[in-house]
Parts: sequence; C-alpha cells; structure tokens
Amino acid sequence: MGVFSRIGSTHEGLPVVANASLRRKVSSFLPICVAIVVLVEIAFLGRLDNPSLLDALTSFFGKLSSPTKPSSGSNVGSGTERCEEWLEREDSVSYSRNFSKDPIFISGGDKDFESCSVDCAIAMNSNKTPDAAFGLLGHHPGTLRILRSMESARYFIQNNIAHARRKGFGIVMTTSLSSDVPVGYFSWAEYDIMAPLQPKTEKALAAAFISNCIAQNFRLQALEALMEEANVTVDSYGTCHRNRDERVEKVEALKHYKFSLAFENTNEEDYVTEKFFQSLVAGSVPVVVGAPNIQDFAPSPDSIIHIKQMTDIEPVAKRMKHLADHPDAYNKMLRWKQEGPSDSFKALVDMAAVHSSCRLCIFVATRIREQEEKSPEFKKRPCKCTRGSETVYHLFVRERGTFDVESIFLRDGYLTLEALESAVLTKFKSLRHEPIWKKERPESLRGDGVLKVHAIYPLGLTQRQALYNFKFERNSSLSTHIQRNPCPKFEVVFV
Repeated sequence: MGVFSRIGSTHEGLPVVANASLRRKVSSFLPICVAIVVLVEIAFLGRLDNPSLLDALTSFFGKLSSPTKPSSGSNVGSGTERCEEWLEREDSVSYSRNFSKDPIFISGGDKDFESCSVDCAIAMNSNKTPDAAFGLLGHHPGTLRILRSMESARYFIQNNIAHARRKGFGIVMTTSLSSDVPVGYFSWAEYDIMAPLQPKTEKALAAAFISNCIAQNFRLQALEALMEEANVTVDSYGTCHRNRDERVEKVEALKHYKFSLAFENTNEEDYVTEKFFQSLVAGSVPVVVGAPNIQDFAPSPDSIIHIKQMTDIEPVAKRMKHLADHPDAYNKMLRWKQEGPSDSFKALVDMAAVHSSCRLCIFVATRIREQEEKSPEFKKRPCKCTRGSETVYHLFVRERGTFDVESIFLRDGYLTLEALESAVLTKFKSLRHEPIWKKERPESLRGDGVLKVHAIYPLGLTQRQALYNFKFERNSSLSTHIQRNPCPKFEVVFV
C-alpha cells in the first residue's frame, strides 16, 4: 500500500491525513508547492528577468531549506540539528578567567601535592593578591581566609565550624565531614588497610596504647572498668595503667591481639584518628570510645564494637569474651579482610585519594566559577531545548576530586534517578574514564574496570551531606531540582 493508504476523506470529498506524523510531512511540502505554482505563473508572464524578484525567491527557498533552530521557550519545527548539539553550543559561555593562564593562588602554605585537576599555586609569600590565604593575618579584600586543623573542636574551639565562620574564615578544613574541605586521618596510601591477618597469639584479649591520661570523655574510666570490673585482660602499653613495659611497634603488636582499644580523647562527630585505622590495618577488632558516628567509618556493618557510654561496659565485655571463645563468630567480624570493605567505606576513604590541598584548590576555583555564573551573561543560557512536545535538559557532572564538568542530557519524559545514573555512566564510559582512586587503592580493591555509581548529588554539598544525609527521595524531587536550577551541576562518586 502507498502513502495514501493512510489518508481518509472529509465530508467535502477532500483527502485528510489520518496519521499525525504524516500530516506534518505533507504540510511541510505545501509552501514549496505553492512557491512552484507562483514561479511557473510568473514565468508565463515573462517576469523572471526582474533581479529583485529573483533575490526574493532565492531568499524564500533558502529559508525553506535551512534547519529550524531549536527553542528553549516554545515548540519548534523539524531540523537537522539535534537539541543536544544546539545546547552544547548555546550553553557554552567563556569564563573571564582561564585557570591555565591565571592559576588559583593560595598564600600562607607550601604546595604539598604533585598534580591537581585545576592549575593551582601555593606559596608562603608572593606579591600577587591571593584567591585564598591561611589564617587571618595580612588582610586582602576579596581573599578567602582558610582555617586548617586536624585537632578536635572540643579542645580547640576555633575548629568549630560555626565559630570559625563568625571569626571570618570563609573556608574551613577540619576532620569534620561537614567542613568545606575535610582533612581526615585516613587514606589508602598511609594505611595498608587490606594487610593480611596474622595469628592471634597473645593471651590477653585486647591491647591499649593510651598515654594521655586526661581526656574530655570517659575513655580512662572505660579502660579501668574493662580491666578491673569486667575482668577483660588488657595489655596496656601506654602511660595510662601500663602493665607491659616492652617497647613495640604499635601496628605489629596489635596484629596478634583479638581486640584493640581504639579510645579517642573526645567523643566528636567524624573525629576518628590513627588509633582506629591502625586497628583495621592490624586486623584487630576495634573497640571504640569516640565519635558517635563511628559506624560511618566501619569497613562493614558488623566489624567494630562501640562503647557509647559507661553503661555499655558490661555488655561489651560479655561480647568480647563470647567472640574470643567462638572463632566462627569472631572471624565473621573480620570477613571484610577477605571479601573487601563496603562501598560506603570505600567511598569515604577514596576522598583522600586527592590531596586535601588539591581539593582546596578545586573548592576555590569552583567558588569563583559559581560567582561568575550569577552574571547576566550566564543567565542567558537556554539550558533546555524543546522540539515538538519533547524538552531536553542540559546537565553538567564531574567526578568528586576533579574540577572540569561534562555535559549530559535528560528528556522531560525521563527525569528519573535511573536515567540520570545511566546518562552519567554512558558519558564517562564514552570518555574511557578512569576513577580518581584507581592508582591509590590496594590492587585487590580496584575492581574489573567497570564503573559503578555510589552517589550522585548536587554540586556544593558537604561530604557529610553527600555520603550520608542527602538523597533525592523520588523522581519528582529530581525533576523539580532540574527544572528549578537551569544547567544544574552534579558530582558523582564512583566505587
């Protein structure tokens, strides 16, 4: 059957196209047909020698043959240029500052990283006005002031984020995952977390290395209660309740104990020091007094024991003794050493695969770009394109720990979490992207080269929000975010 097999008739006996798509195709030819009829009629009248008329006809046919420009505000006709191509071009706006030619400059420190995804210089002194500077001395208008410390805010009030803001610090770098650029005690490079297990040859159940006998929590009381009241055998190598006089290398010693008393000197969110990570390296189950959210740092859900308060001492002591007498139950707590830690743990430790100073540079450069994107020039970007009944949205995404963003596109009928993840994976696979942590992780945890998304979140969230608190509850919340934020930017964490 031919084209007209899908054409019906009106009451007047004239054909009407039944198929909507076919109607559009037929209607698109009508202007050309009319023009040809007019052209023939003019020819018969001998009017083709008129130059102005020829120019008008040429212009008319040129408009018919040129593709229709996509529109961000209304439906558009057919055209040869795809919305994605048009958006790539129309949303491309040059920034006033090229960081390759004019790198980020931070004063008051030393450059302590080899490479970074944004050009950045860090130096103690320079005649150049810095973008950011450590400390509050030497005021430069427009310069962001940086606070960096790995000490507990319980001991040093200036490390409290709210307090630091009130003092004038625009960038806070502390152990808190809620700070602008977290600086933790953990990294794949510093700790051989996947080191193999060693035989538990020591008679005592646990080892302790505590030398500061004055703390702002109950760790010393907990140590005393375990040893004296709960009858847990503990070899104490530190100054506090010392009962082993040997000078030993801490991690090597811990490898031969079933449990390690990883007692911090304060119970502060995210304040997790080397005591905890050394226990993981040693393959000694950590018994923790410290961060109330210590489970966020656990390599697997059932791999640590947490003493939250003094009333926990008796049940914890019973559990330690039970595990010591039941090898299968104890070994289950260390199963992550063979099977690998959870994706959540990898996502946390992977953050440190990019040096904190580089992450600082990325933060400053991102802040500068965000300020410029508030200008009228950037507000002119269409960020979406409508053809017929379909709208295509332009989104940008980057991997955590990198600076440059990549374009992805979502259609209005598919503004879903699944579609977003699929678009991100498709884009980065097409780029043959290698995750930022690839060279840093232990070889056993580098995977088989298949990208896996752990989290996608709006650019600008803290790491606490991104890894633990934020989630698009449903597809509608993602759709609303995209429609309310033209050209939205996202960050992705691969595991």
